[in-house]
Amino acid sequence: MNSRRKWLRLMGLLPVWPLSASAATLAKTAKATEGPFYPESSMRTADVDNDLVKIDQSVKDANGEIVYLTGKVTDTANEPLSDLRVEIWQCDVNGRYLHTGDRNQAERDAGFQGFGHAYTDQSGHYEFRTIKPVSYPGRAPHIHVKVFRDETVLTTQFYVKGHPENASDSLFKRLTSEQQKAVEMEFIETNGRNAAVVNVVC
Repeated sequence: MNSRRKWLRLMGLLPVWPLSASAATLAKTAKATEGPFYPESSMRTADVDNDLVKIDQSVKDANGEIVYLTGKVTDTANEPLSDLRVEIWQCDVNGRYLHTGDRNQAERDAGFQGFGHAYTDQSGHYEFRTIKPVSYPGRAPHIHVKVFRDETVLTTQFYVKGHPENASDSLFKRLTSEQQKAVEMEFIETNGRNAAVVNVVC
């Protein structure tokens, strides 16, 4: 840069062009531990769809507050990622996981699927019907999430926004404030649906 151009730039007389939209990048969703209760195939119900509230052929629906969890999966350039398998698993309303290693003595809710999966569509969209997560000793309410195609792309956990137990949860506290915001579920009732939108960046 010649001296005159440098002087004009310093004086603010030359425009500073903004970065193009394509140059902007999104922060990746923070990774988290899978935890001890990821249900292996042999532990799952035969029904592993995206509706954890209703098990196929079951008369009774799951107990708990029914909610919807939805969002988009994109890359860091905000391009949608289609045909990705998104899995979620969580404890039932009694704090018990669908896992043989869970020593919780509470009765398991036989109407709760406990684990489910969905595939992202062409816009990267995913959706689940489940129950609002509850706490159990040592953990704030959360939902485990895994995203993968041929292999795992991301393992993380979502938390209920503003829940008082978040501040004492050892995993939530490890995240920066921006990372926390990215994995918080804010449930809002709209048109009879209590739903939270959480976008995932891989």
